[in-house]
Amino acid sequence: MAENAPWTYDPSNIFARILRGEIPNKTVLDSAHTLAFHDIVPQAPVHVLVIPKGAYVDFAHFAAVATAEEIADFHRTCAKVCETVGLNADGFRVIANAGAHGHQEVPHYHLHILGGRPLGPMLVRA
Repeated sequence: MAENAPWTYDPSNIFARILRGEIPNKTVLDSAHTLAFHDIVPQAPVHVLVIPKGAYVDFAHFAAVATAEEIADFHRTCAKVCETVGLNADGFRVIANAGAHGHQEVPHYHLHILGGRPLGPMLVRA
């Protein structure tokens, strides 16, 4: 599978700019292949974004072409984030949006880790 087919990565997106150091962030964890930082518009008392350092558009792109090392580092960093920000005891939610129907706002794969209060139902029935 070609690295960006059918995905087209936009290197001017805000997360790419954060990774290049052009925009500051409040870092939670920084590993070899992953950066985790606090969301600037939190939707819960704890709202951390976790992004791979590679140029991946969404979950499907990352899962299809990222190396095993990148995938392992990403998920282990997510686990460390949950521990670091104290979410393991009471629980948390992990969300990955993709594309227009998924309401993805930034075209760089990322997970939202949310917690710190009861979050209610995930979706309302249509």
